Amino acid sequence: MPDLSVIVPVYNESAAIGAVLDELHGVLDAAPEVEAFEILVVDDGSTDGTADAVRSAAERAPSVRLVARERNRGYGAAIKHGLQHAAHGLVAIIDGDGTYPPDAIPKLLAEMGDAAMVVGARQPGQGVPAIRRPAKWVLRTLASYLAEEPIPDLNSGLRIFRKDACLRYFRLLPSRFSFTTTITLAMLCDELDVCYVPIAYRQRQGRSKIRPIRDTLGFLMLIAQTVTYFRPLKVLGPLALAVFLAGAIKGTCDLLIHDPTTGGPNLKTSDLLLLVAGIQLFALGLLADLVCKRR
Repeated sequence: MPDLSVIVPVYNESAAIGAVLDELHGVLDAAPEVEAFEILVVDDGSTDGTADAVRSAAERAPSVRLVARERNRGYGAAIKHGLQHAAHGLVAIIDGDGTYPPDAIPKLLAEMGDAAMVVGARQPGQGVPAIRRPAKWVLRTLASYLAEEPIPDLNSGLRIFRKDACLRYFRLLPSRFSFTTTITLAMLCDELDVCYVPIAYRQRQGRSKIRPIRDTLGFLMLIAQTVTYFRPLKVLGPLALAVFLAGAIKGTCDLLIHDPTTGGPNLKTSDLLLLVAGIQLFALGLLADLVCKRR
């Protein structure tokens, strides 16, 4: 039976955190899959009394420990701070807003086996407003293509991972909501085993901190950056092919179509630039891929 550290990052969740911690402690205390556990609540500069609610919960459950930060630094920064205080080799994360079911944690542990990480996977669209579902689908589809395997849930806030595996990517992990996206892609691109367990998803208590447009663009950029870091040819290869084909098509059209200013076909400088740029991008991708494989 493993020992488990549970990190609960919170920011202005006074309405929900007490009930979440009570349920979480009850589940873990009764779970035969867990030998010893601790619950680290990282209060990321809350201003609404969240810290007081956590202290009250700690009086009822001695496993709960508050790690308070003076100012808000972000979801990912809170998890990274919790990792530095975690005592055990297995680490779970769960949001403090009541959306993820604590009673799924024993099931995730039972399914983990030798995997580096097990993710509590929400059903597609579950808990996501209809207006955000197309963007979510695009991000998940792109990430699955780049990682070369299906990803049922890219950024679930309920997961368990091995602390030593996560610390390998500590400097790459961002401070904002894209922490979960990055750790998922990093492990998959490094060919570590990641498994998924379906979970239920509850109605959120309080207001979401996600800003749809800015965070979606940030996720898109992050996916490209992370995969470029691990598999640069996967990103630069298609880009090089697109640029080269654009030059080839444009050059063919310029050669076949009569140009009245020159009296005949005319291969333009821009055609050659596109062809050369495509070749250079592909060469850059090959070089970067070799460097990544030698790291």
